[in-house]
Parts: sequence; C-alpha cells; structure tokens
Amino acid sequence: MADTQATPAPTVLLSQAEIEAVVADLARRIAPHVDDETVAAVLLTGGLWFAADLTRALAREGRNVRFDALWLASYGDEQTSRGRIEVRAPYQRSLDGRKVLILDDVFDTGLSLAEAVRITKEAGAAEVLTCVFARKPWPKPRAPEPDFVGWEAPNRFLVGYGLDHAGGMRGLPDICALD
Repeated sequence: MADTQATPAPTVLLSQAEIEAVVADLARRIAPHVDDETVAAVLLTGGLWFAADLTRALAREGRNVRFDALWLASYGDEQTSRGRIEVRAPYQRSLDGRKVLILDDVFDTGLSLAEAVRITKEAGAAEVLTCVFARKPWPKPRAPEPDFVGWEAPNRFLVGYGLDHAGGMRGLPDICALD
C-alpha cells in the first residue's frame, strides 16, 4: 500500500550560492590551522557534501589535506536522535601522531561529534579540530563545541546539501526546512 502521508514542500533557508560563500569563508578561517599532513575526516553520510566542498576550498587556499571518513549513525530514518551512536565503519588509515580535522554537516545534540572526537583521540591523533557546516540551537550545554562553525541554523528540520529526511532529499543544492 502506498504511503498517503505527504511530505511538506521544503522552504529554502540557504541557497546554493550562500552555501558556497559559507564554505569559502570557513576555508579561509581553517587554512592557517592545518597543513598538507592534516587528515580531514568526514562523518558519514551527511557530511560528505560539505567535506567535498570544503576540501576543494582548502586546496584553493593552498592546503591539500588528506582525507578519511568515519561512519557514525544516530538518527536512522527518524527526525530526532536515538540518543546513542552506532559506529558503522571506522577510519581507514592510521591517525597516529596526525592532526585531524573532523567535518560534519550539522551540530545539534553534539553526540556524534563527541563520539568522533573520542574515537579520533583513541586512534592516536596528536590534535583534533572540529568543523561543522551548521550549528542548531540546543537547550542543554554540549561538549565539545565545534572549533569552526559555518552557519548558525534555526531550530528547524533541515534537508538538502547532505541533510536528509529518511535518506531522501540529501541531493538538494540548497539547505531547506521541512516543517
């Protein structure tokens, strides 16, 4: 039987051009803190769009960082966090003695970022920096707060630019609200 519950039309909050400007600004702010030996570590899967754009923007700033990924899951197909983190795939290369820049799409509960920092330090990283494209307001203190934030997002359900609704809408070029 087909799903009769219609998904509301997304409302554009940040256009593709505005996203590009945020990423370029982040690259300018991050470049002095990284070098070509730094590992940019994306949190999959939502952070992939942002990480691809940011690493290219860093290259335009003269920083050719290395790349790896950590696949964590906390949402499943829901609109709220399950409150626990599942590691679906670990890092692929050694981080021992390296500076690592963890990249994620959105910071809300802080659980994924905290777990990624813990895993990265346990993997032997010499220094861990964190960067998120968007930070949503949250009623409780979160630790750690990201070192670099691109956009202060509203407390709405976001889709597009890697952010999804039950696995869909990630490919939208804009960041939209779905509420």
